[in-house]
Amino acid sequence: MKRQSSPQGRTTVRVAVATAVAVLPLAAVLTVGSAAPLAPPLGACTGPDCPATWPEPNNGDFTGRDATINVFTGGNFTVNGRAAEAGGKIVTLGNLTVDKNGGGIYNMGVVGVGSRVVPPNGSDFVTTGGNVDAVTGNSILIGGSDSKGPAFGNLRHAGTVTGTVSIDPTGESIADPNAAAPYQTVLTQIEEVSDCVGRAAATGTVAVTSSEATFTGDGTSMKQVFNVSQNLASPTGGQIGLVFANIPAGATVVVNMLGDSPIINTYTGTGLAGDQTTDMRSKLMYNFPTATNAQILGSAQFQGSVLAGNPGGTTTISQPGMNGRVYLAGNLIHTGTGGYELHSYPFDGDLPECDVTPSPSPTSPSPSPTSPTPTPTETTTSPAPTSPTPTTTSPTPTPTPTSPTPTTSSAVPTTPTTSPSSSSAAPTSHGPSSHGPSSHGPTGHHPGPTHGGGGGQLPSTGAGNAPVVFGLAGAGLLALGGLAVLAARRRGRHS
Repeated sequence: MKRQSSPQGRTTVRVAVATAVAVLPLAAVLTVGSAAPLAPPLGACTGPDCPATWPEPNNGDFTGRDATINVFTGGNFTVNGRAAEAGGKIVTLGNLTVDKNGGGIYNMGVVGVGSRVVPPNGSDFVTTGGNVDAVTGNSILIGGSDSKGPAFGNLRHAGTVTGTVSIDPTGESIADPNAAAPYQTVLTQIEEVSDCVGRAAATGTVAVTSSEATFTGDGTSMKQVFNVSQNLASPTGGQIGLVFANIPAGATVVVNMLGDSPIINTYTGTGLAGDQTTDMRSKLMYNFPTATNAQILGSAQFQGSVLAGNPGGTTTISQPGMNGRVYLAGNLIHTGTGGYELHSYPFDGDLPECDVTPSPSPTSPSPSPTSPTPTPTETTTSPAPTSPTPTTTSPTPTPTPTSPTPTTSSAVPTTPTTSPSSSSAAPTSHGPSSHGPSSHGPTGHHPGPTHGGGGGQLPSTGAGNAPVVFGLAGAGLLALGGLAVLAARRRGRHS
């Protein structure tokens, strides 16, 4: 996509926007082994400016603000190929590396075409627990604007920043060795929920042919679960269609992709109203609970969110548009042959829940007059024996719960320091952009907004003006606060 020039130039940021990560949302972590709605800061839109309805991908004015994380990786976030943008709030506990084929800009936080729902001004648009590296020839652009004003936010990083990074004012690059600390519980949540959902019993069946996968629900359950043990692709690995049948209106739909290296390769999804998967989007979840190498490929505006629970796993996304949350315990590779984008859309479904074994009661049962020691069948927690008559030689120890709640040693990051930046700013553009056409599937479907005479298709991305940038370099300690991890686990210019 191409951004038109504007009279305002990007200026060097000198005053920090010292906004701490919200504590309350991060404290809302699910009980171990349970699921249901995703707890903040994951899942549904949060904040006072959430849109009543989420529009199809467009390049109009901002339609709302959303404080919920849109893309989370417990590992590294790597951009290669010709991938172009990732919208919404982004958190990666590892390194962020942009190394596109032929170089170019990768927009973050604000994207040229998408839902146009952006994070709140002054918040952290991008957070990393590791290093940020825009490899030579590449650049990262954070923030943007519409016809009414800017959307600006911070890059908060625990490690070093190298290469060219441009942040719209008055967003800041903030060196914070504890940048990732508040999000360790989020990683735990993703691992646990993915595992739980992956163990849910199927309520429907899946039939995969050489051209189509049909998911047939039971027609009644409000949590429809499909367990898939094969690739959603043709026998030769090509694209197929995805069709859902017998799904009650408003039901949450979970597609569990089981196995080590599952693949989804599809042309299904336009992002347009009336499209089946568009209507399902906010309650459609693809879950990869154990995958080491998962892939979502194709030529669609892919609808639905993605959950992957293996912290040692890598998920590759190569779709023109990914319309939903991306929550990975492991690594993300965002790639593609054109201006491929991650768009910010919420997940507000009600996921399956897992049984949780209750902790033992801290109070022993009342003793029986005739049997001082309870029999093994009277309780599942094996309390210490008691006696009607106290003794002085064998006091009964006070039982303690066996499932302690995880604690966070640093709920709020330490006072951040602003990393050095240069002051060589020049005029840049962040206004309405125009776009050429792109192909979204073998059938040439996906009519959408027309941009710059591109026809009735959803826009792709193209070359733009050179950004005003500043080189950021600094060193930071990568300290994750000694937190316990519980589980076996941007109208952006780019070229």
